[in-house]
Amino acid sequence: MTAIIDYGAGNLMSVKKALDHIGAANFITSSPNEIAAADSVILPGVGSFGDAMAAMERSGLVEAVRAAALSGKPFLGICLGLQLLFGESEESPGAHGLGVLQGKISRIPASLGLKVPHMGWNSVCISPGSRLFDGVQNGEYFYFVHSYYLNGASEADVAATAQYGVTIQCAAERGNLFATQFHPEKSGAAGLKVLKNFVSAEGKICTQNA
Repeated sequence: MTAIIDYGAGNLMSVKKALDHIGAANFITSSPNEIAAADSVILPGVGSFGDAMAAMERSGLVEAVRAAALSGKPFLGICLGLQLLFGESEESPGAHGLGVLQGKISRIPASLGLKVPHMGWNSVCISPGSRLFDGVQNGEYFYFVHSYYLNGASEADVAATAQYGVTIQCAAERGNLFATQFHPEKSGAAGLKVLKNFVSAEGKICTQNA
C-alpha cells in the first residue's frame, strides 16, 4: 500500500489516479503514523521550496517524511518532491530542505534565452542499471514543469539527465529512494512504467547511507 503525502501543496489527485490506473493500492494521508506504516511512500510537490517546507513544518510531517525517505522502503519524490530531498534551494534562501541527498537546486539561467519555466516534453538520458527506468527506452520523453533543477548530485545517485540549456539531473536513485523532476503521472505510458517499477519495489528493503 502506497501512502501519498498530503502536506497541503501537491498534485495529489493526478498521482492517485495514475496509481489507480496501474492497479496499485494507495491512499492520501497527512498522518505521520500512516506514513510510517505504509509499504511505500510518494512525496508529490508543486509550488515553492520554502513554502512546501513551511507547510510540512506546520503539519508536523518533516521528521516523518525524512524517516520514510531513509527507511529503505520505496520512497518517490516527484517534481518539487525531488528538490525537497536536498538541503537547500536557490528559490528560497535560508529555507532548509530534508537534507537526505547531497546536491544543488539551482535556477535555470534566464541568460540562456530559453523559456523559464521549462515546461513540456523532453527526452531523458537514462543511467545504466537504473531500477526506476527498467524497461524504459533511453531517450524516452517525459513531461516537465519547473524553473529550478538539480545539479551537483553524486554521479552514483543520478538515474537520468535531460538537456535544457544546462544538464538537468532529472532523476535520482539510491537504494529504494527515488526521485524525478518530471511528472511520471503526466508522462503517458513511459511515466506509468516508471510508477510500476517504483511500486514493484514494495517489500524489498534496501540499505542506504545518507
